[in-house]
Amino acid sequence: MKTKILLLDTGKEWGGGTNSMIELLKRIDRTRFEVVAMFYRDYPKGQSSSLSRELAMIGVPLEILPPEKQPLWAKLAKELVKGIWRRFPLKRSRLVFAIERRWRITPTARRISSRLRAGGFDLLYMNNQPSSNLEGYLAAEMAAIPVVQHCRIEVSLQAVEVAIVNRAAHKVICVSEGVRASLVERGVRPELCEVVYNAIDSRQEIPRPVSLANVAQGTLLIGSIGSLIKRKANDHLLRAAAILRAEGISALQLILVGEGPELVHLRQLATELGLSKHIVFAGFQQHPLAWAAAMDIVVLASAKEGLPRVLLEAMLLEKPVIASDVVGSRELVNDGITGKLYPFGDINSLAKSLRELIESRDLRLKMGRAGKIKVVASFSIDTYVAGVQRILSEAAT
Repeated sequence: MKTKILLLDTGKEWGGGTNSMIELLKRIDRTRFEVVAMFYRDYPKGQSSSLSRELAMIGVPLEILPPEKQPLWAKLAKELVKGIWRRFPLKRSRLVFAIERRWRITPTARRISSRLRAGGFDLLYMNNQPSSNLEGYLAAEMAAIPVVQHCRIEVSLQAVEVAIVNRAAHKVICVSEGVRASLVERGVRPELCEVVYNAIDSRQEIPRPVSLANVAQGTLLIGSIGSLIKRKANDHLLRAAAILRAEGISALQLILVGEGPELVHLRQLATELGLSKHIVFAGFQQHPLAWAAAMDIVVLASAKEGLPRVLLEAMLLEKPVIASDVVGSRELVNDGITGKLYPFGDINSLAKSLRELIESRDLRLKMGRAGKIKVVASFSIDTYVAGVQRILSEAAT
């Protein structure tokens, strides 16, 4: 008999976690698992696709659970708490959480629980991280079924959230050792946390690089791929490029692939730094690998990660990578071997790493080859799928 799974995802936009989830669902054993997806929103994938369309293409039903509408009392209560307790952030966050739990988390948990019972589901599988999935834990408890959390980023958890995870979770799948360490450090029971690395299909066809018009021969293409949000710190890359140009390194072109709320700010910053003619804002791309293939160096300047898919993709393409030394990235990038690590926020160090790679084609090629060897050997898509399936099977038994 198949294990019937409700996949719950509370995300708001397409990102690396969505891509990793889709790659799993493409390959999950349909003779053993029946998956129904429940999202709060049918969000777009660029201009030409959407979550519902992508799931339909792989035969996974999608149900939309519209989020609760915040009542006026909750909004006013949170503003009051933030004002009164502004000098005591811990107390403030606890009170805000209590308000959120009353108006949103608990009512939503009841709705999910009703669906779990009505649908005869054997397991709740959640794709995000604990603090954004608390209603799922509570719903699984109400429905008396096991729950598995797939945690895809370094976490920050309150004590009440840790208590819920420890009480309700069968297993928390961690995409890297760093993510596991962040959970354990915050009090999640170590035996709940198991690492199954994010992965990439090394057998996939490598695309032809996109061709950029009006780029002079010999210009190095330096780029980043991902949502244009503050956490990704793309402004650090722009500032590092400005330092290099001021030092006389002018034969470089920046490429930012992605969309998001930071776009306007990044365009303004590019103008202020004199980079407007030396940067391409490519927007969201359905096939980002073709853009990565065009880059000579791939940069990820994030403040926080889990195990970034963009680095897996770049390394598969034999591109040298530069990444901030944060959770996940440091497990992929062997500093000086497959790429360069630098302290997050240290723009001068980022510029220095860029300069070293810009000035040595041999170093770029050497790091690119080493990166591909590491990805193929250690981040197999088959191992990823098998690891997740094993945990889901054990939870449902």
